[in-house]
Amino acid sequence: MTATATREQIVRAADRLFYEHGFEHTSFADIAGAVGLSRGNFYYHFKSKDAILDAVIDSRLQERRGWLARWEAEEPDPAARILRFVEIVHVNRADIQSYGCPLGTMTTELAKLEHSSLEHAGCLLTLFRDWLTVQFRLLGHAERTADLAMHVLTFSQGVAVLANLYRDEDYIRREVDQMRAWLHALNATT
Repeated sequence: MTATATREQIVRAADRLFYEHGFEHTSFADIAGAVGLSRGNFYYHFKSKDAILDAVIDSRLQERRGWLARWEAEEPDPAARILRFVEIVHVNRADIQSYGCPLGTMTTELAKLEHSSLEHAGCLLTLFRDWLTVQFRLLGHAERTADLAMHVLTFSQGVAVLANLYRDEDYIRREVDQMRAWLHALNATT
């Protein structure tokens, strides 16, 4: 396996472990074990857990940018694009019920730790907020784009927190249906 492939494998394993167990409760040994590397080989790729965290955040940013680009290519209607975002909580409901939102849980944990990577991790939610703002502007809601974008982002984070607490799949479906109806009503007014 090439050094690049090994590094990517480490980042994928760390991403999953940080999501499932948290950054603070995931050790170098946990990540090395998940990848099957000795600690010495592991240090060749990453010198610190913070360096792995930054690579995980960068990977998540790249992946989410890819989602947004794909949604824009596949959906000519901004409302349909927003629905793709809304439906993330339903599509990923099993993981969300078990671990919460991967973005929200990471930023919350890093905030509690007063970690230096908090701002970097916050770029993930900011990416979605800014993209949603553009979609609402395209729908003709120029005067309220920021508020509408934050409403949808708050919806996704709130549903993720409560779905993780109550582990109720019907709750997720109902909330997504209500958000879908809200968006339909909003677009009927423009």
